[in-house]
Amino acid sequence: MTSWAAIVSMLALLATPAFAQALDTVFLEELTWPELRALVRAGKTTIILPSGGTEQNGPHMALGKHNVRVRALSERIARELGNAVVGPVIAHVPEGALAPPTGHMRFPGTITVPDDAFRRVLESAARSVRLHGFRDVVFLGDHGSTQAGERAVAARLNREWAATPARAHAVEEYYRAATTGFRELLRARGYRPDELGDHAALSDTALTLAIAPGLVRTDPPRDAQVPGAGTGADGDPRRASAELGRLGVDLIVARTVAAIRESTNRR
Repeated sequence: MTSWAAIVSMLALLATPAFAQALDTVFLEELTWPELRALVRAGKTTIILPSGGTEQNGPHMALGKHNVRVRALSERIARELGNAVVGPVIAHVPEGALAPPTGHMRFPGTITVPDDAFRRVLESAARSVRLHGFRDVVFLGDHGSTQAGERAVAARLNREWAATPARAHAVEEYYRAATTGFRELLRARGYRPDELGDHAALSDTALTLAIAPGLVRTDPPRDAQVPGAGTGADGDPRRASAELGRLGVDLIVARTVAAIRESTNRR
């Protein structure tokens, strides 16, 4: 009996750290509620609420590109900030009309929601995290259609929260860095305007290769290999590489961290 008790005690001692040790994560979804409460009490009072989008990304990139990308970049940004947590990605955003289908809705797999529905989700999420102690709620949108909604929701909440310590921040520098900023960087390196495009082109594809290369296909269907009308890609992605994409990742993270710090320090 004595030896059995000693074995049980030893196993208990070995098992205890596995339960006691908190995960090295900034993702709200990977924390228990007591772990999250402890982080907030310790000073992690900024939360990033990322918005992605489920849409066609040309014949060569998966439909969930925006969601995967904004989650990965939000993690980098939160770790750089040091006082931030990342909320669940909002995957359904405005993508166009249903009848008749417009924009990306002309391609299979795209999911759209009305703009007012997106704004209500964003507002409810912000109110939820404020209730649990977060003081700075940061909206980051990887998709162009989310920018106006994020601005409007942040403005509405800030009017309501004016007499409280809480603030909402629509940080548009994230999207500007990922689009205009990254394209300007690549243009300075000699890449042509017709390659850069606006959607699913060289810069867009390079970012995805750097973050989630498994989402990029190297052998799209033959009838969709040449960029142009009907493929869903605006621009030529064929010279995209992970190496180029890492330049964009660094640019986005640096500019977004600076913008969040500036906005949260302005009270």
